[in-house]
Amino acid sequence: MLRNPSTTDNDTWGRTSGWLILGFLCYALPWRVFAALPLPPEGQPALQIQGSNTIGARLGPALVKGLLEEQGFQEVRIEAAKVANEQRVSGINAAKQRVFIEVAAHGSGTAFVALKDASAQLGASSRPIKAAEAQSLSALGDFHSAAAEHIIAIDGLAVILNQQNPLSSLTTSQIAQVFSGEITTWEELGGSGGPIHLYARDDNSGTFDTFKELVLTANGKTLAASSRRFESSEQLSDAVSQDPQGIGFIGLPYIRQAKALAVTDGQSRPMLPTATLVATEDYPLSRRLFFYTPPSANNPWGQALVQFAHSDKGQALVEKAGFVPQTVSAVNVNASSSMPPIYRELAHQAQRLSVNFRFQQGSANLDNKALRDVERVLEYLEKQQKTQHKVVLVGFGDPKVDEAHALILSKWRAQVVRRELSKGQLIIDKIIGFGAELPVANNQGDEGRIKNRRVEVWVY
Repeated sequence: MLRNPSTTDNDTWGRTSGWLILGFLCYALPWRVFAALPLPPEGQPALQIQGSNTIGARLGPALVKGLLEEQGFQEVRIEAAKVANEQRVSGINAAKQRVFIEVAAHGSGTAFVALKDASAQLGASSRPIKAAEAQSLSALGDFHSAAAEHIIAIDGLAVILNQQNPLSSLTTSQIAQVFSGEITTWEELGGSGGPIHLYARDDNSGTFDTFKELVLTANGKTLAASSRRFESSEQLSDAVSQDPQGIGFIGLPYIRQAKALAVTDGQSRPMLPTATLVATEDYPLSRRLFFYTPPSANNPWGQALVQFAHSDKGQALVEKAGFVPQTVSAVNVNASSSMPPIYRELAHQAQRLSVNFRFQQGSANLDNKALRDVERVLEYLEKQQKTQHKVVLVGFGDPKVDEAHALILSKWRAQVVRRELSKGQLIIDKIIGFGAELPVANNQGDEGRIKNRRVEVWVY
C-alpha cells in the first residue's frame, strides 16, 4: 500500500517500503530470493512446525506448499509422515535439491514445549499463548509482542449435532451444562432422543482449550468424564454426524456432515457461525489462529512463512482451507427494531467492514491483530476511494456503574482507532459511541468484556 509518510510515521513507512520491495523481488526473482534463505544440512528440515491439529491438519501444510511454490520450487508435494498427524512438505530448488519442511499437529500445547526445547522453530496454536507458557519462553523474547504473535486466520468453534436433531440453538450456559454432565438428556433441552452422547477434543488440543475457556470455565464447569475424546478433528465430526444422540464441538472447517447450532452468549442474539460473524469475531465462539516465532532467534524460513500467510495468496489459502481470511470486505447489515436509532440509520445507509478493532486486555493499545488490521483497512479504503469523509467509526464497551462513563469510553476507543487510521491520511466522517449497547458476548468474564470493547468501521 503506497501512501505519503508523515513525520511521525517514517519508521512505519520504512518498514512498509522494505516489505514492498521484498514482495516485488519475491515475485520477480524467486531463485535469487530463495538463495537468501539458508539451505539446511542434507537430510535436515528447513523448518519444523509443531502444534495445533486445527492448523496442522490442512492449513499449515497448504501454507507451506504455497510458500515453496511462491519461492519457485518445483514438484512441491505434501506427504504423510510415519507418525500419525505429521506431514512433510517438500520441493526441488534450482540446484535440483529437495528441501523439506515438517508439520506436526499434536495440539496447541505442544507448540510451546517444542519452541522451548528447540525441536520446532515455529509454533502453531489455535488459542493465545498462556501466561505460564510465555514466562517459560521469556529467554527467547516477549511472546505476547507483535514480533512473536502472528494471527494468520479466524476460526469459530461450531457446536455440532447429528442432522436429524431438530434443536436449532443453545446458550453458552446450556452448552456448559451439557458438556459438564449436568444436563444428560435431550428432553431437558426441549427435544427428544434420550441420553446425550458427548464428543470432545483431547487435552492437547487448542480447540479444547478454547472451548474450556469460552464455555466451561466461563460458567464454572469442567468437562464430564463420560466424554469421548479425539485427537483428530475429522474423526470427532464424523462420529457426531453418525450418532443421532451426539453433540460435539469443532473448528469450522470440520463441520463436514454434521449440523451447526446457533449460539447465544449473555445478552447477545443467537448467532450461527457464518463467515461474516466469525470475521468480525462477534460470533460467541470465534477464535484466532496463531503462528508463534521466537523474537530473539527467528528462523528465516519461519519469517518467510509468516509473511506469506499474511499475503493475499496466503489468505486465499486460508479461505480455501475452510477458515475465515482477514481480507477486508464491506457487508450489508439488516436493520432491526432492537438497534439504537442511529445504528439502525447506519444499517440503512452504509455498509459495515468485516473487521472489528479490539484492544489489549486492560490497555488503551490496539491488540496485535488490530495493528495489522489498520494497514488492511487503509489499503481497502484507498482501493475503494473512500478515504475522505466516507468512514464512520462506532465504539462499544462493557457496562459500567455510570452509563455515561461507558458511553465516553466507547467513544474514546473509536478515537484511538481514528488516530491510527489518520496516520494513513484518512479523514473520518464521524465517530459514535454506544456504550454497553449491542453486546456480542457475556460481560461476566474477561474474555467477554474484551470482545465487547470493540470498534466497528462503516463506509458510505
